[in-house]
Amino acid sequence: MEHLEVMAKQLKAVSDPNRLKLLACLKKGELCACDFVDVLNVSQPAVSQQLKKLKEAEIIVERSSGTWKHYRLNDVLPPYIQTIIDHLEEISIIKHQC
Repeated sequence: MEHLEVMAKQLKAVSDPNRLKLLACLKKGELCACDFVDVLNVSQPAVSQQLKKLKEAEIIVERSSGTWKHYRLNDVLPPYIQTIIDHLEEISIIKHQC
């Protein structure tokens, strides 16, 4: 039953358009949380909330660097989540110097 709960949490995490945009950006590699503000056109706290949901679902992983947090796709994803990510068109963004 735990597997079904994890699956439901992951599917719910990728059911939001803004979170799908974040995943599309992360297809190219690790990014700082500040890099996503322009992509979503929302505040930094709102970006952090979206990233938190993806992190809690174990779809992305976080690395701290000073006061900044950097995110990347989890190296080990279930096939159903990897398929969704594979179908996303990459979004190129301008990386900030943080």
